[in-house]
Amino acid sequence: MDLSNLSHSSTPSHSISENLNSETGISTSSLSIDPDLDSKVKQWILDMADGSKKEEALNNLSIFSAKREELPDLAVWLWNSFGTMSCLLAEILTIYPHIHAANLPPTLSNPVCNALALMQCVASHKETRLSFLNSHIPLFLYPFLHINKNTRSFEYIRLTSLGVIGALVRSEEKEVITFLLNTEIVPLCLRIMENGTDLSKTVSSFILQKILVDDNGLNYICQTYERFNHVAKILQMTIASVQKNKGSQSPRLLKQVVRCYSRLSYNPKAVHGLLEVLPPELKDDTFKEEMEADPQTKDAFKKLMDNLNKAKTRI
Repeated sequence: MDLSNLSHSSTPSHSISENLNSETGISTSSLSIDPDLDSKVKQWILDMADGSKKEEALNNLSIFSAKREELPDLAVWLWNSFGTMSCLLAEILTIYPHIHAANLPPTLSNPVCNALALMQCVASHKETRLSFLNSHIPLFLYPFLHINKNTRSFEYIRLTSLGVIGALVRSEEKEVITFLLNTEIVPLCLRIMENGTDLSKTVSSFILQKILVDDNGLNYICQTYERFNHVAKILQMTIASVQKNKGSQSPRLLKQVVRCYSRLSYNPKAVHGLLEVLPPELKDDTFKEEMEADPQTKDAFKKLMDNLNKAKTRI
């Protein structure tokens, strides 16, 4: 497997973990630039085919996958190197028999999370994103999104799987949204927003918001009253949860939910529904401090209120 001639891109891509740092609180430690890094990474990719070296190679690659400025071509190398994506998929499939276990030891969960982190890298890169999508590999992650346990190991797997989907939708490419709308991603995100941890809720609401940004996504959510009502109820529950349990993720989660409401208000049917179901916490000063602290949340909220006020005048 010759990795020496793989193409180099001129600009680094950014993973969902990097771009959601301000929204999820996930941070990565700074790493020194190693002049021999390219050769090391290529060797690690080769080592993934060696059972005795695979776990260490996965761990090393996952660490550097979050530092795209140092390794802008990692996704391209992973995708174009022979058998690498099959190795990552095989690693993920090893956890399937244990998906209903009460808990998972790190020896099982860590390699899977590392493989998912590398898939997130591939999903983030403009040169590999659509090929990754068209391979239907993301569908193999959906069983992890069905997990309803919040133990640490399962939460890491679920959160990293959400990160892969989040990396896909961040591009806001129509092909991505169209693909996802033909899967169960919306109900899965809504379920996690209802029952998941704050961090999983934040990434799930980010995915929902990106789907709503697309006109087809907005129309899909608002196509039937039942579908809109389900989304509205989950958003309302999320707002109540943020108000009740204010924590480190609260401002980030609030931002995504307000953005979802704001986008829904651009649909002529949904905006009238929002007049009836908008949470009281968004009608008073409950989140005044959070709004003032984040211009993006404040701007989305202002657009929401403007659209609601316009709708009132048309009644």
